[in-house]
Amino acid sequence: MGATYGLVAAVFVASVVEAVEALTIVMAMGMTRDWKSAWAGTAAAGVVLAAFTTAAGYALATWLPQAALQLTIGTLLLIFGLQWLRKAVLRSSGLKAVHDEEKAFAEQAAAARDVEGTTRFGLDSFAFAVSFKGVFLEGVEVVFIVITFGTNAHDVPVAAVAAIAAALCVVVAGFLAHGPLSRVPENALKYAVGLLLTSFGTFWAVEGLGVFTPSGQSVTWFGHDWSVLVLIAVWFAVSRILIKVVPGVAERASTFAAEER
Repeated sequence: MGATYGLVAAVFVASVVEAVEALTIVMAMGMTRDWKSAWAGTAAAGVVLAAFTTAAGYALATWLPQAALQLTIGTLLLIFGLQWLRKAVLRSSGLKAVHDEEKAFAEQAAAARDVEGTTRFGLDSFAFAVSFKGVFLEGVEVVFIVITFGTNAHDVPVAAVAAIAAALCVVVAGFLAHGPLSRVPENALKYAVGLLLTSFGTFWAVEGLGVFTPSGQSVTWFGHDWSVLVLIAVWFAVSRILIKVVPGVAERASTFAAEER
């Protein structure tokens, strides 16, 4: 049960983050170019992502034994999660700019206004292409999380429903707000997603190390699924230490580089 709650929470929060960024792109295209074309591009990207999720999820679930699957998924989640966590640390320490949805919306809208309109099949080609690309690229990260969490927990449908629910919530919120969701604490959510992905990645990667034992069976953590909570606490502590330490290290490295020149 604990793994299921963790699955739903991780997929939902990660999907909210990606859906907010995708919605910003779609709204910029719809408001400055053509809503019909923007939503058509969104729908096309959704179909492609659904097909990719089904194919990749089936392949992973059927081609690898349990321990090897856990090791593969855990390693991928660790790589992916550490990227999210690294960016969160840099943002929290002031070394990377905080993501601003209003600024992103303004940039996308300005770019859309500067492009001449071309129509194909009754759709604005630019609005369709940009919406498709934005939703697809943001959606690929969601698909990755749905496949890895869902496959390892043997519950891809639950993971997919959590992702769809998150996307619907973001779309409804955007419709009610009539603009980009700049008030969503996106950077804090990204920090939380980084912690969840890294923690679950560690948990499953260690379990998957059992593939190298004579039995080939998964390693069992002390405390089973509850060990994930301990891992989250550990990674949170590590990230807070890095937030305090990284600025000083960066400053010393910059000073050293200046002296070398």
